[in-house]
Amino acid sequence: MTPTVRVETPGDDGVALVTIDRPERHNAIDLETAAALAATWRAIRRDDAIRAVVLTGAGRRAFCTGIDRSVRVPQPASPYAIDDPLLTIGPKANDLWKPVVAAVGGMACGGAFYLLGECEFLIAAASATFFDPHTTYGMVSAYEAIGMAQRMPFGEVARMALMGTAERLSAARAHETGLVSEVVPDGEAVAAALRAAAVIADYPTAAVQGTVRAVWSAREAARAQALAAAPQLIALGNAAPELQARLFAARTRDHRVR
Repeated sequence: MTPTVRVETPGDDGVALVTIDRPERHNAIDLETAAALAATWRAIRRDDAIRAVVLTGAGRRAFCTGIDRSVRVPQPASPYAIDDPLLTIGPKANDLWKPVVAAVGGMACGGAFYLLGECEFLIAAASATFFDPHTTYGMVSAYEAIGMAQRMPFGEVARMALMGTAERLSAARAHETGLVSEVVPDGEAVAAALRAAAVIADYPTAAVQGTVRAVWSAREAARAQALAAAPQLIALGNAAPELQARLFAARTRDHRVR
């Protein structure tokens, strides 16, 4: 079976490049890829040669488009519980406190925010776009919106989550709102992220990881409270899977980029 997550181990600079490698599916995450991402972060946590990480998606069309629509995850009947395979795909969910820089090209949407929400900062190609399709398809944007609320002004998060597929946030607008730290020409996001990661990796490891942990501690309490409510909101607000599928099949390609 072809691996869906590629890891290029570092040379002397201590930077690993992690690539979601499903370009034919816009780097959407199936169950195999979700497990591979979790295993990758755990392996990096134990590898002292890796001091910083760059995360990207293969190809130019998408960084990641969230969960693969072909995946079926049976849900418990209780509104107090939910099975979500994306909850463990991020570095922080796997107790990795080495800095992770995201290099975003093409689309980043939906479940991609599980990953982007757990990176230290984002570098985007000029043509990159960000959007959240959940409401369009009768789904609650909970974990995604909570992650982005840690990075963007409230109104911007609310607009992106509520407008669904009708709007996409341009890289320029994402930079203005603080979601993206740098915008570079198309095709240069990975190189720019690798340069930044190499600078960080050259600093004393304990100081770097301590800084990452300190920055995250500033928002953990509010984030934990918000995440605790997410399963019930999803269970109560999501449309039936059959309606979701019909809405997805009826989707249009029309959207506005702002």
